Amino acid sequence: MQNNPWEDGNAGKRIGANLRQFRTSRGMSLEHLATKIGISKLTLMNVERGDGNPTLSVIWKIANGLNIPVSALLSIESDVSIARKEDSMKLASSDKIFVAEPLFQSHGLYELYRGYLQPNAEYPSSAHQFGVNEYVTVMSGELELEVGGETYHLNAYDSIKFKGDLDHKYINPSSTLAILHFVISYHSM
Repeated sequence: MQNNPWEDGNAGKRIGANLRQFRTSRGMSLEHLATKIGISKLTLMNVERGDGNPTLSVIWKIANGLNIPVSALLSIESDVSIARKEDSMKLASSDKIFVAEPLFQSHGLYELYRGYLQPNAEYPSSAHQFGVNEYVTVMSGELELEVGGETYHLNAYDSIKFKGDLDHKYINPSSTLAILHFVISYHSM
């Protein structure tokens, strides 16, 4: 039986080790990467040391700055994997309004997530790297998605595809939790 790679509580250390490997293989200093992605050198240093679990926003910024999928930082890989809700890693916005659970390693082409958006809440997402497409299915609740100045309303089991390299915002207009399924694809890595 395969153990869940997050059960040992070392997710932050795993992310840090992978960050260090990707950063150094590209010949980037901590200061250069921090400046490029718009976070402090101290924050980046703490992530690389594995001190705590970084927020979803910080992980996205690092992945975009290194031009890698988020799952490459998470290093979840096995011949057979089961993504159990109770064992999942939680990547949260700083205010805990939005939580994403990475499901499997992507090998650079796509990533799968479960997402949870709190009732009557908004989560703005900065543009991802060029060529990223997002596919979102509402599994429960409602979702409004703002992309390119347009707002799209989705109900349970509705799906949407959009260019993730545009600024976008997830909005839960209802008084119940919105449960989402995400596929994020990378056109060219």
